Amino acid sequence: MGSSSNNNTTLQDLAQLAGVSISTVSRALNDHPLISARTKQRIWALARDHDYPFRPYMPAAPVGAEGTIVIVTPFMRGRPLPLSHPFFLELLASIGEAARARDCDFTVSHTTPANYADLVATTTTSRASGVIFLGQSMLHDAFNQLTESNANFVVWGAQMAGQLYCSIGSDNQLGGRRATAHLARLGRKAILFLGGTDPESMQRKRGYDEALREAGLEMDPKLVVPVDFELESADAAVSRLLRRHVHFEGIVASSDLIALGAIRALRRAGVSVPNQVSVVGYDDMLLARLSTPALSTIRQDTFEAGRQLVSRILDPSPDPSAERLPTDLIVRESCGG
Repeated sequence: MGSSSNNNTTLQDLAQLAGVSISTVSRALNDHPLISARTKQRIWALARDHDYPFRPYMPAAPVGAEGTIVIVTPFMRGRPLPLSHPFFLELLASIGEAARARDCDFTVSHTTPANYADLVATTTTSRASGVIFLGQSMLHDAFNQLTESNANFVVWGAQMAGQLYCSIGSDNQLGGRRATAHLARLGRKAILFLGGTDPESMQRKRGYDEALREAGLEMDPKLVVPVDFELESADAAVSRLLRRHVHFEGIVASSDLIALGAIRALRRAGVSVPNQVSVVGYDDMLLARLSTPALSTIRQDTFEAGRQLVSRILDPSPDPSAERLPTDLIVRESCGG
């Protein structure tokens, strides 16, 4: 460590001001565990007041915190996942509550890894206790490779074949099957699926396929429509189907936001929900409960998700097994039954 380029403050100066040895100052500035928190704070305050360049050596978390967790959002379809997405805001809040309950701090990283090298950089250039990745995107193989390092990380996302890392998420296939089977029980025969190409949506689509087969319903390729993970994309897709007079009586959406976009398009076209078209979403965001009509959905327990994600970082286990959250069907007005 050298002196500041802005003045001539030295380690010896700080030692004299603090009334301690130079080695104690050096250890304090480097967050050495043998130096008491009170002494560190006093020396840091002196270093700050005298413009000594100590901040690169500060601990990752305030003294007294059990640790720090970094939250990272990978690229999805070539762009960063928007932090403003309502579901991920709720998930972030749950992670924050769980971290606070463990006296742990968390930060949201500006990085958006797109490949294995990015994942390595994200997990090795931080002094945090570990990293939570919100979604796998197309990085499943890269996450598997990352397990060969000493990185402490967990992924919010799907359970994949051959998975070597830990992920926390719902049973997506079961959720998709329950949503579709419910519409089939209501007598809906032409059921539309709206979802993306992310691992979770693809698994929900498999559940949709499974429920159609079980109900003896036709699997019509025209009724599987790819959409982005946002309201506007679903609105535009359903509007196109209506203009083309594609017949459907029910919609299974791979997220609540997609479902709400579909409902907006239907209502604008004068199609009654649920009298003419029943809609089921996935997530059970707050918006699902507040929408008109209130949205039937598959609930993901974000509170429990936050607790498990934080626990996996602070209580690391050699067992990388995935954890699946319950997938409960919540029936509200948008189904009509």
